[in-house]
Amino acid sequence: MKGLISTKILTTAALIAIGVLLFELIVFIHEFGHFITAKKFGVQVNEFAIGMGPKLFGFERGETKYSVRLLPIGGYCALEGENEESDNERAFVNKPVWQRMIVIVAGAFNNIVLGLLMMTLLVAQEPMFSSTTISNFSQAAFTSKSGLETGDELLDIGGYKIKCSRDISFAVAMLDMKIVDGHDFSIYKEDCGFTLVRQYTALNAEDYTEDELKAISDAFNSGIEKINVSTTEEEADKATSETLAEVNKLSGKDYKPEETEFMPERKRFRTNVTVMRNGVKQTLENVDFYTYLGDDGKPAVALDFTVEPINKTILTTVSESWNGTFSVVRMIWKSLFGLLTGTYGMNDMAGPVGAATVVTQAAQAGLETSFLDAVNNIVYMMMIITVNLGIVNLLPLPALDGGRFLFMLIEVIIRRPIPQKYEGWVHAAGFIILLGFIVVITLNDIVRIVTGAGFGG
Repeated sequence: MKGLISTKILTTAALIAIGVLLFELIVFIHEFGHFITAKKFGVQVNEFAIGMGPKLFGFERGETKYSVRLLPIGGYCALEGENEESDNERAFVNKPVWQRMIVIVAGAFNNIVLGLLMMTLLVAQEPMFSSTTISNFSQAAFTSKSGLETGDELLDIGGYKIKCSRDISFAVAMLDMKIVDGHDFSIYKEDCGFTLVRQYTALNAEDYTEDELKAISDAFNSGIEKINVSTTEEEADKATSETLAEVNKLSGKDYKPEETEFMPERKRFRTNVTVMRNGVKQTLENVDFYTYLGDDGKPAVALDFTVEPINKTILTTVSESWNGTFSVVRMIWKSLFGLLTGTYGMNDMAGPVGAATVVTQAAQAGLETSFLDAVNNIVYMMMIITVNLGIVNLLPLPALDGGRFLFMLIEVIIRRPIPQKYEGWVHAAGFIILLGFIVVITLNDIVRIVTGAGFGG
């Protein structure tokens, strides 16, 4: 027993160490982007630090001090004349504006490149990849009863363009739950499908030979397909009753389904979907995605179909890595837009504590299967974090790299630099606001962990 506990502690400690190292790698790569481009353009770099707070150790080489600091929560690259006027001709402020622009965006660029490399590392382990073309539907799938068909290539779900398989999950996760008319024909077909599913589930507990199970399964699947393609309630009723009778005959049972209770309103995740079907682009209206009650009793959505595989080659590995990274970039931009428009609230955001919690949960979920899966889950979360860091840093906000870049862009337009003291005031105010925002989000993370609900309720 003690051995198992010790192993679990060591495994957890190893995963925490891996997470911290990966986070510091993200910071290092970002700051190194500023560092290497600054050096390239002859800017004097005063200090390059990994971590924040008291210095643990360091050394000096040439004009630059290198240090590792106590708190693994960030880092910095201190450039001469970065935030003040300077007579030093090698000061950042005295370099041509195009060089300063490159130095500023290099950190974010490096973060996105690191995300691409992490995605490639994950993708390279997969035996094959997923396409965006539907290959099969689950039992009584909602989507197959409201318009989708096998062979459809998904192009757009609810206004979100589908470029790779990762986009499908994100697009579906963003869908809003709607109250729909219980008289809807697709709802009727869903109920018919569930009638057969309940019959099939009841028979699964019985003991049948392999041949008997195959015959029952074939009859069931044939009935489901007839329901899917039916165009009237009469056709759906006929397919249901005939399948019930056929399966009862094959199983030697006399299953009688419960009468489905009619509800004038139903909760569904419903949206329009654009597909490529037989070479023709079509928009299918009011497609229902599988809706069920989650553990909290609230409606949740899930995919009820599988997609065709893509064979693994060098070219498809490169393509999947690029598409996967680009998918994350799009997801982050979409999420940021949702924050600005009020689609997402405070409880949809996470600060350092919330991010650490999510990484820990991902690691624990992976650990249920293997240590490698736990590590891969951490790498995936870190991939999202590094891409997120790169994109957020490019936002044109004070104190961020994007805010500094905006001032340089204004300089290009008006053909003279904005006085350093004014720019410094703006960035200082922005930093204070940003710091306050981080504190609020962090407190919200802590409250959410303790109470299960943050400030947003």
